Amino acid sequence: MSVRLPVNNSPSTTPNMASLLPATLSNGMAPAAPSRMVIPDDPKKLEKRIAYMVTKAMHHYEMIVPGDKIMVCMSGGKDSYALLHFLQRAQRHAPFDFELVAVHLDQGHPGFPLETLEGYLAECGSPYHIIHEHTYDVVLSKLEPGKTTCSLCSRLRRGILYSAAQELGCTKVALGHHRDDIIATFLLNFFFCGQLKAMPSKLISDDGKNTVIRPLSYVPEEMIVHFAKHKQWPLIPCSLCSRQEDLKRSQMEQLMKQMDAVYPGALPSALNALTSVHPRFLLDRQLFDFNQAVDDTTDHDLDAFA
Repeated sequence: MSVRLPVNNSPSTTPNMASLLPATLSNGMAPAAPSRMVIPDDPKKLEKRIAYMVTKAMHHYEMIVPGDKIMVCMSGGKDSYALLHFLQRAQRHAPFDFELVAVHLDQGHPGFPLETLEGYLAECGSPYHIIHEHTYDVVLSKLEPGKTTCSLCSRLRRGILYSAAQELGCTKVALGHHRDDIIATFLLNFFFCGQLKAMPSKLISDDGKNTVIRPLSYVPEEMIVHFAKHKQWPLIPCSLCSRQEDLKRSQMEQLMKQMDAVYPGALPSALNALTSVHPRFLLDRQLFDFNQAVDDTTDHDLDAFA
């Protein structure tokens, strides 16, 4: 299990992204999103909205500091294109210097149009590397009947990318997970693993050698979908995942869509919940000493028993 980095809420003397945010939002969490998400039709306004969310997440979790070299993981999907785009935008506007290097792992998927992605990276304006490790056959050879490839494929990919980050001298590894990915992961762990666990915006890898950041943590997937259409990026689907329709993650995503349709604002509230944890109202004895008397429980805390 990866180690989550503690968030330091004290004022930082290190140059950071705060200068790119409105003064009223540079400290602490931003106000909750409106109950019904409105996506601007104007591509420039949409880009500005997403950039604000990315900057806010990077500032809250101090994802990037002066002198960082960021490995931007490029799969060819919409999220990875958005990740590179908004990190490049941040690089242009940040009050300090940091480097970006785009990296794609060629896993040997049959029919994967590598030349399409490489053509884009060659013109993107940032250095890039293509890593050739044909894990596709390995995944299929170890796949048990009735199981999905996602978990094994993810572990193999993660190990290769972490090693590449060290070889390239990268201080951070940027992944393209967005808000909905984080909430879906929480629901998967909640319903199927019996754990309160999601994807932190910043963490240290198991070996302690890599720091992983997720700059799109606050961005709703729907905004990325609309922006990708405006940009007309050459999107490449995962040929492995496309044949696995009955994944639990897909079920959680459908549940989220249903909740959002019935209760507008449920998804922003879910994300806020992951940033506002009250251990004494949970049941984890490792997080709270229940042998101590709790004498400040108010009436509203007992509403569940009414």
